[in-house]
Amino acid sequence: MKFEQKLKTLSQEEIWQEYCGFLDLSIDEYMQIQNRLMEEQIALWSNCALGQRFLKGKKLNSIEEFRQQIPLTTYEDYADILLPKQGSMLPDEPIIWIQTTWEGGRHPIKVAPYTKSMLDTYRNNVLACMILSTTETKGKFDVKARDTFLYGLAPLPYATGLFPLALNDEIDIDFLPPVKEAVQMSFGERNKKGFKMGLSRGIDFFFGLGSVAYFVSLSLTNMRSSGDNGKNSGLSGCSVSMLARLAKAKYRCGKENRELLPKDLFDLKGFMVAGTDNNSYKDDLEQLWGVRPMELFAGTEPSCIGTETWTRDGMYFFPDTCFYEFIPEQEMMRSLADTMYQPKTYLMNEVIPGEKYELVISVLKGGAFVRYRVGDVYRCVGLENPTDGTRIPRFHYIDRIPTVIDIAGFTRITENSIQNVIALSHLQIADWVAVKEYNQEKRPLMHLYVEMESQSLASQALSKEILRQHLSVYFKYVDQDYQDLKRILGVDPLEITILRCGTFAEYQRKTGKQLRKMNPSAYDIKDLLRAQESAEWNCRGGMLV
Repeated sequence: MKFEQKLKTLSQEEIWQEYCGFLDLSIDEYMQIQNRLMEEQIALWSNCALGQRFLKGKKLNSIEEFRQQIPLTTYEDYADILLPKQGSMLPDEPIIWIQTTWEGGRHPIKVAPYTKSMLDTYRNNVLACMILSTTETKGKFDVKARDTFLYGLAPLPYATGLFPLALNDEIDIDFLPPVKEAVQMSFGERNKKGFKMGLSRGIDFFFGLGSVAYFVSLSLTNMRSSGDNGKNSGLSGCSVSMLARLAKAKYRCGKENRELLPKDLFDLKGFMVAGTDNNSYKDDLEQLWGVRPMELFAGTEPSCIGTETWTRDGMYFFPDTCFYEFIPEQEMMRSLADTMYQPKTYLMNEVIPGEKYELVISVLKGGAFVRYRVGDVYRCVGLENPTDGTRIPRFHYIDRIPTVIDIAGFTRITENSIQNVIALSHLQIADWVAVKEYNQEKRPLMHLYVEMESQSLASQALSKEILRQHLSVYFKYVDQDYQDLKRILGVDPLEITILRCGTFAEYQRKTGKQLRKMNPSAYDIKDLLRAQESAEWNCRGGMLV
Protein backbone atom coordinates (compact mmCIF):
# COMPACT_ATOMS: atom_id res chain seq x y z
CA MET A 1 0.00 0.00 0.00
CA LYS A 2 1.41 3.39 -0.98
CA PHE A 3 1.71 6.18 1.56
CA GLU A 4 -1.08 8.15 -0.11
CA GLN A 5 -3.46 5.23 0.38
CA LYS A 6 -2.35 4.83 3.99
CA LEU A 7 -3.33 8.46 4.62
CA LYS A 8 -6.86 7.56 3.53
CA THR A 9 -7.25 4.19 5.27
CA LEU A 10 -5.04 4.20 8.38
CA SER A 11 -5.13 6.32 11.52
CA GLN A 12 -2.42 8.87 12.21
CA GLU A 13 -1.30 6.72 15.12
CA GLU A 14 -0.80 3.70 12.85
CA ILE A 15 1.13 5.73 10.27
CA TRP A 16 3.24 7.36 12.95
CA GLN A 17 4.15 4.00 14.42
CA GLU A 18 5.19 2.65 11.02
CA TYR A 19 7.45 5.55 10.02
CA CYS A 20 8.45 7.23 13.29
CA GLY A 21 8.16 4.33 15.73
CA PHE A 22 11.94 4.11 16.02
CA LEU A 23 11.73 7.15 18.31
CA ASP A 24 10.00 4.95 20.93
CA LEU A 25 12.80 2.37 21.03
CA SER A 26 14.94 1.78 24.08
CA ILE A 27 18.66 1.66 23.42
CA ASP A 28 18.59 -2.15 23.82
CA GLU A 29 15.81 -2.45 21.24
CA TYR A 30 17.69 -0.07 18.95
CA MET A 31 20.84 -2.20 19.17
CA GLN A 32 18.87 -5.38 18.46
CA ILE A 33 17.82 -3.87 15.11
CA GLN A 34 21.36 -2.68 14.42
CA ASN A 35 22.89 -6.07 15.20
CA ARG A 36 20.32 -8.11 13.27
CA LEU A 37 20.68 -6.03 10.11
CA MET A 38 24.46 -5.92 10.44
CA GLU A 39 24.66 -9.71 10.69
CA GLU A 40 22.64 -9.93 7.46
CA GLN A 41 24.95 -7.39 5.82
CA ILE A 42 28.10 -9.22 6.91
CA ALA A 43 26.79 -12.40 5.27
CA LEU A 44 26.08 -10.56 2.00
CA TRP A 45 29.34 -8.64 2.05
CA SER A 46 31.52 -11.64 2.94
CA ASN A 47 30.29 -13.59 -0.10
CA CYS A 48 31.02 -10.91 -2.72
CA ALA A 49 34.28 -10.07 -4.50
CA LEU A 50 34.56 -6.74 -2.66
CA GLY A 51 34.29 -8.44 0.74
CA GLN A 52 36.82 -11.12 -0.18
CA ARG A 53 39.31 -8.39 -1.08
CA PHE A 54 39.38 -7.57 2.64
CA LEU A 55 38.82 -11.07 4.07
CA LYS A 56 41.24 -13.01 1.82
CA GLY A 57 39.39 -16.27 2.44
CA LYS A 58 38.75 -15.73 6.16
CA LYS A 59 35.27 -16.16 7.64
CA LEU A 60 33.52 -13.82 10.03
CA ASN A 61 31.40 -15.34 12.76
CA SER A 62 30.25 -12.23 14.60
CA ILE A 63 30.02 -8.45 14.51
CA GLU A 64 32.85 -8.33 17.05
CA GLU A 65 35.11 -10.31 14.69
CA PHE A 66 34.09 -8.00 11.87
CA ARG A 67 35.15 -4.92 13.87
CA GLN A 68 38.41 -6.57 14.94
CA GLN A 69 39.49 -7.90 11.55
CA ILE A 70 38.25 -5.27 9.08
CA PRO A 71 40.18 -1.98 9.15
CA LEU A 72 38.50 1.39 8.88
CA THR A 73 38.09 2.37 5.23
CA THR A 74 38.02 5.46 3.03
CA TYR A 75 36.93 5.96 -0.56
CA GLU A 76 40.38 4.99 -1.86
CA ASP A 77 39.62 1.43 -0.75
CA TYR A 78 36.66 1.24 -3.16
CA ALA A 79 37.54 3.61 -6.00
CA ASP A 80 38.85 1.04 -8.50
CA ILE A 81 35.59 -0.94 -8.20
CA LEU A 82 33.03 1.84 -7.78
CA LEU A 83 34.27 4.45 -10.26
CA PRO A 84 33.96 2.00 -13.22
CA LYS A 85 30.65 0.84 -11.62
CA GLN A 86 31.52 -2.85 -11.34
CA GLY A 87 28.24 -3.83 -9.72
CA SER A 88 28.89 -7.58 -10.05
CA MET A 89 31.59 -7.31 -7.37
CA LEU A 90 29.24 -5.80 -4.78
CA PRO A 91 27.04 -7.42 -2.10
CA ASP A 92 23.84 -6.74 -4.06
CA GLU A 93 22.89 -5.38 -7.46
CA PRO A 94 22.88 -1.55 -7.67
CA ILE A 95 19.71 0.03 -9.03
CA ILE A 96 21.14 3.54 -9.27
CA TRP A 97 24.51 5.27 -8.79
CA ILE A 98 24.71 8.57 -6.91
CA GLN A 99 27.50 11.07 -7.51
CA THR A 100 29.25 13.80 -5.53
CA THR A 101 32.60 15.61 -5.32
CA TRP A 102 35.45 13.53 -3.96
CA GLU A 103 38.18 16.10 -3.40
CA GLY A 104 38.28 19.43 -5.19
CA GLY A 105 41.27 19.84 -7.50
CA ARG A 106 42.41 16.23 -7.18
CA HIS A 107 39.59 13.70 -7.61
CA PRO A 108 36.66 15.08 -9.64
CA ILE A 109 33.90 12.74 -8.44
CA LYS A 110 33.04 9.72 -6.37
CA VAL A 111 30.01 7.50 -6.94
CA ALA A 112 28.00 5.30 -4.59
CA PRO A 113 25.71 2.37 -5.45
CA TYR A 114 22.13 2.09 -4.13
CA THR A 115 20.35 -1.28 -4.06
CA LYS A 116 16.58 -1.77 -4.16
CA SER A 117 16.51 -2.46 -0.41
CA MET A 118 18.54 0.69 0.25
CA LEU A 119 16.11 2.73 -1.84
CA ASP A 120 13.14 1.22 0.01
CA THR A 121 14.70 2.24 3.33
CA TYR A 122 15.54 5.68 1.98
CA ARG A 123 11.95 6.18 0.85
CA ASN A 124 10.50 5.23 4.24
CA ASN A 125 12.93 7.44 6.12
CA VAL A 126 12.32 10.41 3.82
CA LEU A 127 8.61 10.04 4.55
CA ALA A 128 9.45 9.97 8.26
CA CYS A 129 11.32 13.26 7.80
CA MET A 130 8.32 14.81 6.03
CA ILE A 131 6.00 13.67 8.81
CA LEU A 132 8.28 15.00 11.54
CA SER A 133 8.78 18.33 9.78
CA THR A 134 5.05 19.06 10.21
CA THR A 135 4.84 17.80 13.79
CA GLU A 136 4.36 20.00 16.85
CA THR A 137 3.41 17.21 19.25
CA LYS A 138 4.11 13.50 19.14
CA GLY A 139 1.86 11.53 16.83
CA LYS A 140 0.20 14.49 15.09
CA PHE A 141 1.27 15.47 11.57
CA ASP A 142 -0.02 17.22 8.47
CA VAL A 143 0.93 15.61 5.14
CA LYS A 144 -1.57 15.40 2.29
CA ALA A 145 -1.65 14.45 -1.36
CA ARG A 146 -1.15 17.43 -3.70
CA ASP A 147 0.84 19.34 -1.09
CA THR A 148 3.17 21.81 -2.82
CA PHE A 149 6.94 21.54 -2.46
CA LEU A 150 9.34 24.35 -3.40
CA TYR A 151 12.11 22.72 -5.45
CA GLY A 152 15.47 23.75 -3.93
CA LEU A 153 17.38 20.54 -4.59
CA ALA A 154 20.21 19.47 -6.87
CA PRO A 155 18.93 16.92 -9.43
CA LEU A 156 20.21 13.41 -10.05
CA PRO A 157 22.91 12.10 -10.10
CA TYR A 158 23.32 14.02 -6.82
CA ALA A 159 21.84 12.52 -3.66
CA THR A 160 19.15 15.18 -3.20
CA GLY A 161 17.75 14.16 -6.59
CA LEU A 162 16.54 10.95 -4.94
CA PHE A 163 14.17 12.94 -2.72
CA PRO A 164 11.47 13.76 -5.29
CA LEU A 165 11.98 10.35 -6.91
CA ALA A 166 11.24 8.58 -3.62
CA LEU A 167 8.22 10.74 -2.82
CA ASN A 168 6.65 10.37 -6.26
CA ASP A 169 6.56 6.59 -5.75
CA GLU A 170 4.45 7.04 -2.63
CA ILE A 171 2.37 10.21 -2.80
CA ASP A 172 1.29 12.81 -5.34
CA ILE A 173 3.40 15.83 -4.36
CA ASP A 174 3.41 18.95 -6.55
CA PHE A 175 6.96 20.22 -6.89
CA LEU A 176 7.34 23.89 -7.79
CA PRO A 177 8.44 23.85 -10.57
CA PRO A 178 7.79 20.23 -11.65
CA VAL A 179 10.93 18.11 -11.44
CA LYS A 180 11.02 17.38 -15.19
CA GLU A 181 11.10 21.12 -15.87
CA ALA A 182 13.34 22.02 -12.94
CA VAL A 183 16.23 19.78 -13.99
CA GLN A 184 16.39 21.65 -17.33
CA MET A 185 16.53 25.08 -15.68
CA SER A 186 19.32 27.13 -14.19
CA PHE A 187 19.30 27.75 -10.45
CA GLY A 188 17.93 31.27 -10.93
CA GLU A 189 15.26 30.14 -13.38
CA ARG A 190 14.03 27.50 -10.91
CA ASN A 191 13.76 30.11 -8.17
CA LYS A 192 11.69 32.48 -10.30
CA LYS A 193 9.39 29.77 -11.65
CA GLY A 194 8.95 28.16 -8.24
CA PHE A 195 8.15 31.51 -6.62
CA LYS A 196 5.63 32.39 -9.31
CA MET A 197 3.91 29.03 -8.94
CA GLY A 198 3.99 29.41 -5.16
CA LEU A 199 2.20 32.76 -5.38
CA SER A 200 -0.50 31.05 -7.35
CA ARG A 201 -0.84 27.86 -5.32
CA GLY A 202 0.89 28.43 -1.98
CA ILE A 203 3.95 26.59 -0.62
CA ASP A 204 3.56 23.75 1.89
CA PHE A 205 7.09 22.30 2.07
CA PHE A 206 10.62 23.58 1.50
CA PHE A 207 13.80 21.49 1.61
CA GLY A 208 17.38 22.32 0.65
CA LEU A 209 20.90 22.92 1.90
CA GLY A 210 20.69 25.51 4.68
CA SER A 211 22.83 27.93 2.67
CA VAL A 212 20.79 27.43 -0.50
CA ALA A 213 17.49 27.74 1.37
CA TYR A 214 18.69 31.06 2.78
CA PHE A 215 19.74 32.36 -0.64
CA VAL A 216 16.44 31.25 -2.21
CA SER A 217 14.54 32.96 0.62
CA LEU A 218 16.37 36.22 -0.02
CA SER A 219 15.68 35.83 -3.73
CA LEU A 220 11.96 35.56 -3.01
CA THR A 221 12.15 38.73 -0.96
CA ASN A 222 14.06 40.53 -3.70
CA MET A 223 11.63 39.39 -6.42
CA ARG A 224 8.77 40.54 -4.22
CA SER A 225 10.35 43.99 -3.89
CA SER A 226 9.75 44.54 -7.62
CA GLY A 227 6.13 43.49 -7.20
CA ASP A 228 4.73 46.77 -8.50
CA ASN A 229 6.42 46.42 -11.88
CA GLY A 230 3.76 44.30 -13.55
CA LYS A 231 4.30 41.04 -15.35
CA ASN A 232 8.01 40.70 -14.65
CA SER A 233 7.40 40.65 -10.93
CA GLY A 234 5.91 37.17 -11.06
CA LEU A 235 2.57 38.40 -9.66
CA SER A 236 0.67 37.76 -12.87
CA GLY A 237 -1.32 34.58 -12.49
CA CYS A 238 -1.70 34.95 -8.71
CA SER A 239 -4.94 33.69 -7.25
CA VAL A 240 -7.38 36.29 -5.97
CA SER A 241 -6.85 35.03 -2.42
CA MET A 242 -3.07 35.38 -2.75
CA LEU A 243 -3.38 38.92 -4.14
CA ALA A 244 -5.63 39.79 -1.21
CA ARG A 245 -3.12 38.25 1.18
CA LEU A 246 -0.31 40.19 -0.47
CA ALA A 247 -2.18 43.47 -0.10
CA LYS A 248 -2.95 42.73 3.54
CA ALA A 249 0.67 41.73 4.23
CA LYS A 250 2.03 44.88 2.59
CA TYR A 251 -0.28 46.99 4.70
CA ARG A 252 0.81 45.21 7.90
CA CYS A 253 4.51 45.45 7.01
CA GLY A 254 4.07 49.16 6.27
CA LYS A 255 2.59 49.71 9.71
CA GLU A 256 5.43 47.71 11.28
CA ASN A 257 7.99 49.55 9.14
CA ARG A 258 9.67 46.39 7.82
CA GLU A 259 10.17 44.54 4.56
CA LEU A 260 7.76 41.94 3.31
CA LEU A 261 9.09 38.47 4.14
CA PRO A 262 8.20 35.00 2.84
CA LYS A 263 6.31 34.27 6.07
CA ASP A 264 3.89 37.10 5.21
CA LEU A 265 2.81 35.23 2.07
CA PHE A 266 3.26 31.54 2.81
CA ASP A 267 2.35 29.15 5.63
CA LEU A 268 4.96 26.41 5.49
CA LYS A 269 3.82 23.12 6.98
CA GLY A 270 7.28 21.57 6.77
CA PHE A 271 10.74 23.10 6.48
CA MET A 272 13.81 20.85 6.19
CA VAL A 273 17.50 21.66 5.78
CA ALA A 274 20.52 19.43 5.28
CA GLY A 275 24.26 19.77 4.73
CA THR A 276 26.94 21.62 6.69
CA ASP A 277 26.77 25.01 8.42
CA ASN A 278 23.02 24.90 9.01
CA ASN A 279 23.52 26.59 12.37
CA SER A 280 24.73 29.64 10.44
CA TYR A 281 21.36 29.99 8.74
CA LYS A 282 18.65 28.50 10.97
CA ASP A 283 17.87 31.65 12.95
CA ASP A 284 17.62 33.79 9.82
CA LEU A 285 15.51 31.19 8.05
CA GLU A 286 13.13 31.06 10.99
CA GLN A 287 12.84 34.83 10.89
CA LEU A 288 12.15 34.78 7.15
CA TRP A 289 9.59 31.97 7.13
CA GLY A 290 8.21 31.96 10.67
CA VAL A 291 9.05 28.24 10.97
CA ARG A 292 12.14 26.73 12.59
CA PRO A 293 13.85 24.48 10.01
CA MET A 294 14.17 20.82 10.94
CA GLU A 295 17.68 19.52 10.31
CA LEU A 296 18.25 16.12 8.79
CA PHE A 297 21.43 14.46 7.68
CA ALA A 298 21.91 12.70 4.37
CA GLY A 299 24.97 12.00 2.28
CA THR A 300 26.00 10.26 -0.90
CA GLU A 301 27.55 7.22 0.78
CA PRO A 302 25.35 6.85 3.89
CA SER A 303 21.99 7.87 2.34
CA CYS A 304 19.45 9.53 4.69
CA ILE A 305 20.61 8.63 8.19
CA GLY A 306 19.25 11.12 10.70
CA THR A 307 16.57 13.65 11.55
CA GLU A 308 15.50 16.04 14.27
CA THR A 309 12.03 15.90 15.79
CA TRP A 310 9.55 18.62 16.73
CA THR A 311 11.89 19.70 19.56
CA ARG A 312 14.58 20.77 17.01
CA ASP A 313 17.15 19.73 19.62
CA GLY A 314 19.42 17.15 18.01
CA MET A 315 19.27 14.43 15.36
CA TYR A 316 18.40 10.78 15.85
CA PHE A 317 19.95 8.18 13.56
CA PHE A 318 17.63 5.77 11.75
CA PRO A 319 18.49 2.25 12.95
CA ASP A 320 17.92 0.58 9.57
CA THR A 321 20.11 2.67 7.22
CA CYS A 322 23.64 2.05 8.48
CA PHE A 323 25.45 0.29 11.30
CA TYR A 324 27.07 3.09 13.28
CA GLU A 325 30.46 3.32 14.96
CA PHE A 326 31.96 6.39 16.57
CA ILE A 327 35.61 7.49 16.84
CA PRO A 328 36.19 9.76 19.89
CA GLU A 329 37.78 13.12 19.08
CA GLN A 330 41.13 12.31 20.69
CA GLU A 331 41.39 9.07 18.73
CA MET A 332 40.35 10.87 15.54
CA MET A 333 43.08 13.49 15.93
CA ARG A 334 45.71 10.84 16.61
CA SER A 335 44.70 8.88 13.50
CA LEU A 336 44.74 12.00 11.30
CA ALA A 337 48.30 12.74 12.47
CA ASP A 338 49.39 9.10 12.03
CA THR A 339 47.68 7.40 9.09
CA MET A 340 48.92 3.96 10.21
CA TYR A 341 47.10 4.22 13.53
CA GLN A 342 43.75 2.40 13.79
CA PRO A 343 41.56 4.42 16.17
CA LYS A 344 39.16 2.80 18.63
CA THR A 345 35.47 2.93 17.83
CA TYR A 346 32.38 2.76 20.02
CA LEU A 347 28.81 1.72 19.25
CA MET A 348 25.58 3.67 19.68
CA ASN A 349 25.04 2.23 23.18
CA GLU A 350 28.53 3.34 24.24
CA VAL A 351 28.56 7.05 23.32
CA ILE A 352 28.95 9.66 26.07
CA PRO A 353 27.03 12.97 26.21
CA GLY A 354 29.22 15.98 25.48
CA GLU A 355 31.81 14.02 23.53
CA LYS A 356 32.62 14.68 19.87
CA TYR A 357 32.84 11.72 17.49
CA GLU A 358 33.83 11.08 13.91
CA LEU A 359 31.14 8.92 12.32
CA VAL A 360 31.95 5.50 10.84
CA ILE A 361 29.26 3.65 8.87
CA SER A 362 28.63 0.24 7.39
CA VAL A 363 25.81 0.64 4.87
CA LEU A 364 23.07 -1.96 5.39
CA LYS A 365 20.74 -3.66 2.87
CA GLY A 366 23.50 -4.69 0.43
CA GLY A 367 25.53 -1.49 0.52
CA ALA A 368 29.17 -1.41 -0.53
CA PHE A 369 30.77 0.60 2.28
CA VAL A 370 31.92 -1.06 5.51
CA ARG A 371 33.57 0.62 8.49
CA TYR A 372 33.69 3.68 6.26
CA ARG A 373 34.95 7.04 7.52
CA VAL A 374 32.37 9.45 6.17
CA GLY A 375 34.37 12.49 7.26
CA ASP A 376 31.71 14.06 9.51
CA VAL A 377 31.91 14.98 13.19
CA TYR A 378 28.99 14.95 15.63
CA ARG A 379 28.58 15.74 19.31
CA CYS A 380 26.38 13.50 21.43
CA VAL A 381 24.04 15.84 23.32
CA GLY A 382 22.07 13.30 25.30
CA LEU A 383 21.09 9.67 25.81
CA GLU A 384 17.47 10.49 26.64
CA ASN A 385 15.21 13.46 26.02
CA PRO A 386 12.25 14.02 28.38
CA THR A 387 10.86 16.67 26.02
CA ASP A 388 10.06 14.24 23.21
CA GLY A 389 10.20 11.05 25.27
CA THR A 390 13.13 9.42 23.44
CA ARG A 391 15.52 6.93 25.06
CA ILE A 392 18.18 6.76 22.34
CA PRO A 393 21.20 9.06 21.79
CA ARG A 394 20.79 12.27 19.85
CA PHE A 395 23.48 14.32 18.14
CA HIS A 396 24.32 17.77 16.89
CA TYR A 397 26.22 17.96 13.62
CA ILE A 398 29.52 19.80 14.14
CA ASP A 399 31.42 19.87 10.83
CA ARG A 400 33.70 17.93 8.54
CA ILE A 401 36.85 16.39 10.00
CA PRO A 402 39.65 18.97 10.55
CA THR A 403 41.57 18.03 7.38
CA VAL A 404 38.66 19.24 5.21
CA ILE A 405 37.17 22.72 4.96
CA ASP A 406 33.55 22.58 3.81
CA ILE A 407 31.90 25.93 3.15
CA ALA A 408 28.07 25.91 3.29
CA GLY A 409 27.84 22.35 1.98
CA PHE A 410 29.60 23.15 -1.30
CA THR A 411 33.34 22.63 -1.00
CA ARG A 412 35.78 19.88 -0.01
CA ILE A 413 38.94 21.96 0.38
CA THR A 414 41.98 19.98 1.52
CA GLU A 415 45.68 20.64 1.99
CA ASN A 416 46.28 19.25 -1.48
CA SER A 417 43.67 21.63 -2.97
CA ILE A 418 45.31 24.68 -1.43
CA GLN A 419 48.81 23.56 -2.39
CA ASN A 420 47.66 23.14 -6.02
CA VAL A 421 46.14 26.62 -6.03
CA ILE A 422 49.32 28.19 -4.66
CA ALA A 423 51.47 26.34 -7.22
CA LEU A 424 49.24 27.41 -10.12
CA SER A 425 49.12 31.02 -8.96
CA HIS A 426 52.95 31.36 -8.99
CA LEU A 427 52.64 33.59 -5.94
CA GLN A 428 55.74 33.45 -3.77
CA ILE A 429 54.04 32.06 -0.66
CA ALA A 430 56.59 30.57 1.69
CA ASP A 431 54.17 29.00 4.20
CA TRP A 432 50.50 28.96 5.10
CA VAL A 433 47.73 27.54 7.27
CA ALA A 434 43.98 27.47 6.52
CA VAL A 435 41.23 27.76 9.13
CA LYS A 436 37.47 27.61 8.81
CA GLU A 437 36.04 30.60 10.64
CA TYR A 438 32.79 32.58 10.81
CA ASN A 439 32.19 36.28 10.20
CA GLN A 440 30.03 38.62 12.28
CA GLU A 441 26.90 37.40 10.49
CA LYS A 442 27.86 33.78 11.44
CA ARG A 443 28.57 32.95 7.79
CA PRO A 444 31.38 30.43 7.16
CA LEU A 445 34.63 31.44 5.49
CA MET A 446 38.11 30.09 4.87
CA HIS A 447 40.82 32.19 6.51
CA LEU A 448 44.23 31.70 4.90
CA TYR A 449 47.22 32.88 6.96
CA VAL A 450 50.17 33.25 4.58
CA GLU A 451 53.82 34.19 4.86
CA MET A 452 55.39 35.53 1.68
CA GLU A 453 58.94 34.97 0.54
CA SER A 454 60.92 38.11 1.36
CA GLN A 455 62.10 38.83 -2.18
CA SER A 456 58.60 38.74 -3.62
CA LEU A 457 57.51 41.48 -1.22
CA ALA A 458 60.63 43.47 -1.91
CA SER A 459 59.66 43.70 -5.57
CA GLN A 460 55.92 44.25 -5.24
CA ALA A 461 53.60 45.83 -2.72
CA LEU A 462 51.01 43.09 -2.36
CA SER A 463 47.83 43.92 -0.52
CA LYS A 464 45.57 41.42 1.16
CA GLU A 465 42.79 42.21 -1.31
CA ILE A 466 45.00 41.71 -4.39
CA LEU A 467 46.24 38.42 -2.96
CA ARG A 468 42.69 37.31 -2.14
CA GLN A 469 41.40 38.11 -5.61
CA HIS A 470 44.35 36.36 -7.25
CA LEU A 471 43.96 33.17 -5.20
CA SER A 472 40.17 33.18 -5.64
CA VAL A 473 40.59 32.92 -9.41
CA TYR A 474 42.62 29.75 -9.01
CA PHE A 475 40.33 28.22 -6.36
CA LYS A 476 37.47 28.59 -8.84
CA TYR A 477 39.61 27.04 -11.57
CA VAL A 478 40.72 24.07 -9.47
CA ASP A 479 37.42 23.41 -7.66
CA GLN A 480 34.07 23.60 -9.51
CA ASP A 481 32.21 23.53 -6.19
CA TYR A 482 34.11 26.60 -5.03
CA GLN A 483 33.07 28.32 -8.25
CA ASP A 484 29.45 27.38 -7.51
CA LEU A 485 29.64 29.28 -4.22
CA LYS A 486 29.99 32.46 -6.23
CA ARG A 487 27.68 31.41 -9.06
CA ILE A 488 24.81 30.16 -6.89
CA LEU A 489 25.18 31.93 -3.54
CA GLY A 490 27.05 35.02 -4.68
CA VAL A 491 29.77 34.66 -2.03
CA ASP A 492 33.55 34.38 -2.10
CA PRO A 493 34.50 32.83 1.25
CA LEU A 494 38.24 33.55 1.18
CA GLU A 495 39.87 35.83 3.75
CA ILE A 496 43.61 36.52 3.81
CA THR A 497 45.99 37.52 6.59
CA ILE A 498 49.58 38.23 5.52
CA LEU A 499 52.08 37.39 8.26
CA ARG A 500 55.52 38.89 8.68
CA CYS A 501 58.42 36.96 7.23
CA GLY A 502 59.83 34.52 9.74
CA THR A 503 56.56 34.06 11.65
CA PHE A 504 56.28 30.30 11.08
CA ALA A 505 59.92 29.74 12.02
CA GLU A 506 59.40 31.79 15.17
CA TYR A 507 56.27 29.79 16.02
CA GLN A 508 58.21 26.52 15.71
CA ARG A 509 61.10 27.91 17.78
CA LYS A 510 58.78 29.03 20.56
CA THR A 511 56.43 26.05 20.67
CA GLY A 512 58.72 23.27 19.48
CA LYS A 513 56.09 21.91 17.08
CA GLN A 514 55.04 22.10 13.47
CA LEU A 515 51.73 23.84 12.87
CA ARG A 516 49.03 21.71 11.28
CA LYS A 517 48.16 23.05 7.81
CA MET A 518 44.40 22.53 8.00
CA ASN A 519 42.28 23.86 10.84
CA PRO A 520 44.85 24.23 13.61
CA SER A 521 43.23 25.06 16.94
CA ALA A 522 42.29 28.59 17.98
CA TYR A 523 45.08 28.39 20.58
CA ASP A 524 47.60 27.53 17.85
CA ILE A 525 46.47 30.52 15.78
CA LYS A 526 46.86 32.80 18.80
CA ASP A 527 50.38 31.45 19.30
CA LEU A 528 51.08 32.04 15.59
CA LEU A 529 49.98 35.67 15.83
CA ARG A 530 52.06 36.14 18.98
CA ALA A 531 55.03 34.67 17.11
CA GLN A 532 54.47 37.30 14.42
CA GLU A 533 54.89 40.06 16.98
CA SER A 534 58.39 38.88 17.83
CA ALA A 535 59.40 37.68 14.35
CA GLU A 536 62.19 39.60 12.70
CA TRP A 537 60.96 41.89 9.93
CA ASN A 538 63.37 40.72 7.27
CA CYS A 539 61.33 41.66 4.24
CA ARG A 540 62.88 44.52 2.37
CA GLY A 541 60.57 47.04 0.75
CA GLY A 542 57.17 48.59 1.36
CA MET A 543 54.56 48.13 4.04
CA LEU A 544 51.86 45.49 3.89
CA VAL A 545 48.38 46.97 3.58
